[in-house]
Amino acid sequence: MIREKRIVDLPKSIFNELGWEYYISEDAKNYLANDLVRVSEKEADGFYRAGNALYPMLVDAAEYILRNDLLGTTGIPANLHQIIRYTWENDHHFHLFGRFDFAGGIDDLPVKLLEFNADTPTTLPETAVLQWLQLKANHMNEEAQMNFVYDALVENFKRLKNLNRNKDPFILFSTMFDAPEDNNNVALLMEAAYEAGFEVSFKSIEEVIFSESDGIFANNENGDPVNYPFWFKLIPWEYIAVDEPELAEILTKIVTAEKAVVLNPAYTMLFQSKAILKYLWELYPKNEYLLESDFKKLRNKTFVEKVVLGREGANVRIVDENGGVIEEEGGDYDDQLKVYQEYAPLAKDFRGNFYQAGVFFAYEACGLGFRRNNHKILNNSAQFVGHYID
Repeated sequence: MIREKRIVDLPKSIFNELGWEYYISEDAKNYLANDLVRVSEKEADGFYRAGNALYPMLVDAAEYILRNDLLGTTGIPANLHQIIRYTWENDHHFHLFGRFDFAGGIDDLPVKLLEFNADTPTTLPETAVLQWLQLKANHMNEEAQMNFVYDALVENFKRLKNLNRNKDPFILFSTMFDAPEDNNNVALLMEAAYEAGFEVSFKSIEEVIFSESDGIFANNENGDPVNYPFWFKLIPWEYIAVDEPELAEILTKIVTAEKAVVLNPAYTMLFQSKAILKYLWELYPKNEYLLESDFKKLRNKTFVEKVVLGREGANVRIVDENGGVIEEEGGDYDDQLKVYQEYAPLAKDFRGNFYQAGVFFAYEACGLGFRRNNHKILNNSAQFVGHYID
């Protein structure tokens, strides 16, 4: 069973001071658990080693997909293929950060990759800041976490700047309008970018000006347009491709003409698509961190059916070895291509909650946090649970 420690809630004043009122809003009621998962040093090291081992394997799998003209099997919209190939081949389009989702790793269960959130991973404030503040507020050792996410982000922004020395270090951050949770994630990224030497600004995507000939702009406080050589968008690439195809075309022209660097780069869609699970297994069969995955249903074993670009557990089904549905989650993605992955049990607590580990990766594995739900399929109602190393 999961080993937990009950803690006192963070005072509301902390969220007000941080400007992260979302976490004390009605929408986020009970989202931050008042428990911490107890993790041993060996288990924490296991998560660290898993992330560091898997990222180069993802790079190999992405290269395999491109080299063998397999983009059409990934479910990635065709109007992103050109920008994906371009950014993959140019080192100055740098992957800032992603988040691995793992089964196991605690409760005597092996670490197993479920998927990699490479394009627009969230839970940054919870992992980097809030779970650390929970230790502090509860008079625990503040160093007793696998958590150097913020420092890793600062170093990656420095790497981004060094890879693009021909560009002024001005970066614009954007989310969709009225997206407070996303805004909190971006606020942390902006702080890290500023510490790394960037001048930072924020505009919702509805306020950003895109010019295929001149680049990306936003008006300053005087109403004058300012050019930004770097644009970070916490908006999924596939949403842009499907809902705003004209913008996808403009961004392709902007990026390929070297007018701006867009983050995370388009090639992260190769990692984001769960189709890569099939190619990982093909390239690294029997690897200790991988689960058998294929584009056809697995025989004689329990498997999970996933849509390749689904989010937050939508359109996921767990099917037993006889074809019976153990659990399923609805959603809006059922027309997508599907991948079938061997089922891996999640760790449980004595109340029957299931736990999924999230490990951030920014040049290296750098932060651990957990989400939990009373279902095997974790959806957008899951709680965030911090951890401590003991």
